[in-house]
Amino acid sequence: MSEDNGTTHFGYKEVPKGEKKRRVAGVFSSVAAKYDVMNDLMSGGVHRLWKRFTLDRAGLRKGQRVLDLAGGTGDLAEAEARRVGPDGEVVLSDINAEMLGHGRERLVNAGLAGNIQYVQADAEHLPFPDNHFDRVTMAFGLRNVTDKEAALASIHRVLKPGGRLLVLEFSKPVLPGLKPVYDAYSFAALPFMGRLVAGDAESYRYLAESIRMHPDQKTLAGMFEAAGFTGVTWHDLTGGIVALHVGYKA
Repeated sequence: MSEDNGTTHFGYKEVPKGEKKRRVAGVFSSVAAKYDVMNDLMSGGVHRLWKRFTLDRAGLRKGQRVLDLAGGTGDLAEAEARRVGPDGEVVLSDINAEMLGHGRERLVNAGLAGNIQYVQADAEHLPFPDNHFDRVTMAFGLRNVTDKEAALASIHRVLKPGGRLLVLEFSKPVLPGLKPVYDAYSFAALPFMGRLVAGDAESYRYLAESIRMHPDQKTLAGMFEAAGFTGVTWHDLTGGIVALHVGYKA
């Protein structure tokens, strides 16, 4: 979370707030081309199940308008576009141009064009009207945002009354005995795979560190509520390695 003295964390490092966005951009520009491959390797493919659970909890209907924030290469947006149908709309948004470009290419190749738009945007300052979206989803992006409180407030503004925010993010293991195993895997295996597959160990070391600096389940739920969301719940997945937080706009 951001600090009053003008600094924030980039992994375990303390950096000026303005510098974090530049550094995060560098990370994702570096890994964009191998992002999907690395997701499958790092999670053993389980990230697909986490996202399927998110989609089921989104309860999308034909004709709805969805914003997928930090949508990267578009795997969540692809499924959302199919669920809302040709009369609905999905906006795939990411702050990183390289990630968004890969997402556009992926979805065009999948034959999806008519109901998807692509917008490069900062989650802290969303360029959309008030009360515009039925759903906002964000998978594995909130921990990279410099000012999470500002992002949650911006999301709340663009949601319609009755709309729903779903944030899928790495969290704190709750299964007894899981944390030391997970830590060992994160700090040894992730940088090794990053160097081997993406030629970039440092970016994946940052990703492991950023997970540890992200708020735990209860803290994040409180941040949702402070931003104005109601009915806030979370679902621990894979022993709490990942959690899906859900909140509603009254």
